Amino acid sequence: MEHRKLGRTGLDVSVICLGTMTWGEQNTEADGHAQMDYAVSRGVNFFDTAELYAVPTRKDTYGRTEEIIGTWFAARKKRDDIILATKVAGPGIGWIRGGNARIDRQNIMQAVEGSLKRLQTDYIDLYQLHWPNRPTYHFGRHNVSFAGVDPKVEEANLLEVLQCLDELVKAGKIRHVGLSDDTAWGTMKYLQLADKHGLPRMASLQNEYSLLCRMFEPELHEIAVMEDVGLLAWSSLAAGAISGKYLDGALPDGTRRTLLPDGTHRANPVADEAIRAYIGVAKKFGLDVCQMALAFVRQRPFTTSVIIGATTMEQLKSNIDSADLTLSSDVLAAIEAVYARYTRPF
Repeated sequence: MEHRKLGRTGLDVSVICLGTMTWGEQNTEADGHAQMDYAVSRGVNFFDTAELYAVPTRKDTYGRTEEIIGTWFAARKKRDDIILATKVAGPGIGWIRGGNARIDRQNIMQAVEGSLKRLQTDYIDLYQLHWPNRPTYHFGRHNVSFAGVDPKVEEANLLEVLQCLDELVKAGKIRHVGLSDDTAWGTMKYLQLADKHGLPRMASLQNEYSLLCRMFEPELHEIAVMEDVGLLAWSSLAAGAISGKYLDGALPDGTRRTLLPDGTHRANPVADEAIRAYIGVAKKFGLDVCQMALAFVRQRPFTTSVIIGATTMEQLKSNIDSADLTLSSDVLAAIEAVYARYTRPF
């Protein structure tokens, strides 16, 4: 298993990061423990979670994923072998801190204490801001407007956040910090403020990135490479869609889409066309399309680690096996040809 530097932290993280968000909803505690056991046996040393998990999110399972990781730590005594990442929720979810959750000092302090307790640990290696308070184009909201956003107010908030994170680093409760679902402006502003005031530097940026969603490239590629804020890619299988299992509106039993009452922005005829085209590339070169998709993300020059998630052990093993796959220039050229036709399928 290849390992890469996490920003400028000095930490070496596996290029495959074990995503955990289905544990406590689609997966049981026993499933989660088995997945962690297997991942570690394959050289994975990087786990990612969040206070709001399990997913799909609901009040009754809030924090359950962290609890499952905590019981594994308690049983296996492997805490110091794992680089653990979790996240504080941004605004918009009514059952987190009475509907007043946002990225600020008060919420971060409360969230950290809750996560530490559930995770049964004294420290978090990478503490991430799950999404910003200001508007964001993530989660399918591609037409978001920033009109009316006061940059001075936002900058004051970002400085408050960094000062809070600095307190937590000095207290030993977190080691390093990162962003999630943020933008070029937000990333650079955090870096500038950290440099100016001697505060913790954002080590990574966890954003969506896949064959079907490459918005990271034109906006954030240069920042990731030039500023050592590497991508931790989430949904690199487009929530499983790249496999083709949802084509033409199919909803196989037990899959995540069956748990989404409002549907998903990823489901549309253009996305189906793109998926069929990528499946065609994989078949042409004798590849598994999911492994091809994960290997593509891993080989990007701005990627630090690819976050995988699985509901079955078979899926987990296949996803981890993708770390041994290197795509040829011919495969990459075929992928780019599909991308030219389907640049933004959802």
